[in-house]
Amino acid sequence: MRKLTLATIVLLLGAVGTAIGQDVRYNFDKETDFSKFKTYKWVSIKDAAKLNDIMDKNVKDAIDAELSKKGLEKTDSDTADLYIGYQPGINQEKQYNTFNSGWGYGPGWYGGGWYGPSGSTTSTTTSSTIHVGQLALDMNDSHKHDLVWRGVVSKTIDPNAKPDKQQNNLQKAVAKLLKNYPPEKKND
Repeated sequence: MRKLTLATIVLLLGAVGTAIGQDVRYNFDKETDFSKFKTYKWVSIKDAAKLNDIMDKNVKDAIDAELSKKGLEKTDSDTADLYIGYQPGINQEKQYNTFNSGWGYGPGWYGGGWYGPSGSTTSTTTSSTIHVGQLALDMNDSHKHDLVWRGVVSKTIDPNAKPDKQQNNLQKAVAKLLKNYPPEKKND
């Protein structure tokens, strides 16, 4: 399995600014009683990209802190109620920006009269690469071996963000990811 480099994972949920927030999606087994889950154990997801040791610790620490707030206790025991694992990912997308200067030839007044409907203006198009970091979190019922909850958070990111800013944004992203965990039980 290929390990993601620190330079690549620095992109994971880094900062662009406050104007762009995280996109969060989650789904869960509606038949599951989440109140029965009290403990969890970290597991590796087969064939998932691997982070370096520093980023792996940062991701797990952020998730551990949020799960602790939800009343779950981390354990190394195989008898844990939930097995959880995560998958990181980075995508690169192209963004095209066109600027129309408004300068150039075109219809208008000239010499006291109107001339032509045709004409042109100057347009400039530039492209840039946008990095999108993604973190998927899976929770499996250890007794039934079923996936019971899955959440994904993604964010446009800044590859040049400083480590403290990256960690702060990672914590915010994880908090938003787990905001609706455990899912509310709906009365039928």
